[in-house]
Amino acid sequence: MKKNYSINRRKFLELFGCSCGGFIATSCGTVPITERKQFTLYPESTINRQAAKAYNQLKNSKKIKLINKGKDLNNVIDIGENIAKSVSIFFRRKEMTDPTANFDWEYILIDDKKVKNAWCMPGGKIAVYTGILEVAKNKHGLATIMGHEIAHAVAKHSVERMSAAMAVNVTTQVVDIFTGGKVSQTRNTIGRATGMDVLQLGIMNPFGRKQETEADYLGLIFSSLSGYNIKESVGLWERMREANKGKEPPQFLSTHPSSKNRIKNLNGWVNEVLLEYPPIKV
Repeated sequence: MKKNYSINRRKFLELFGCSCGGFIATSCGTVPITERKQFTLYPESTINRQAAKAYNQLKNSKKIKLINKGKDLNNVIDIGENIAKSVSIFFRRKEMTDPTANFDWEYILIDDKKVKNAWCMPGGKIAVYTGILEVAKNKHGLATIMGHEIAHAVAKHSVERMSAAMAVNVTTQVVDIFTGGKVSQTRNTIGRATGMDVLQLGIMNPFGRKQETEADYLGLIFSSLSGYNIKESVGLWERMREANKGKEPPQFLSTHPSSKNRIKNLNGWVNEVLLEYPPIKV
């Protein structure tokens, strides 16, 4: 007698929900200090290895020009090392797990005055572009920038973004199975009509803005712990807003908060951070 191995829709959803629920429950982490729960599917060690490989490829690329000596490079390295040490000391003193314990910190300065940017790859691989030094203006402004980027790595935001993207894709595929592809059809229709991805606008962009805001807050704490003047963070973003005048998209179209909202947030945080996270001796 031939057995019937088919499963009805409701039963499948129950099994899928239970299995995913258990998997998600075992894949949750917590962001240090903010204590926000985060969804992490990918092993951090794997992403750190991939980041280190990409970072080395960039350093050896002929498409960029590295600045290998001078005051600007020394400032980048000094500020980065001060923040990295302060972060480790802070977590040790609080008897908390140091999220940077396995980081292999590196710093490069890329000669490109047109690019007003900096970033920190998972595992502590940092790059600063010369274009942002004019906006930073001084070491305190640069500490705000680097503190923000280091905060992304400390909070494992790259791991979380990759995990969220995977979860969205899997969920979309499952819903499509039971709706005859309605989600993908709607997504494609809106995309053709507006040039916008509804899932990007409705899920990933707000998620990105949440991470950026968290990195602003944590970065402010790390800069304060390192002894930099965090009041300069407001001046930095006022200069950044001026530099990006006319180029900043509406916030809902962006993965980043608007400069106006960042300035408002920083003004609200500065005094609290100064009281709760004063400079520590390195």
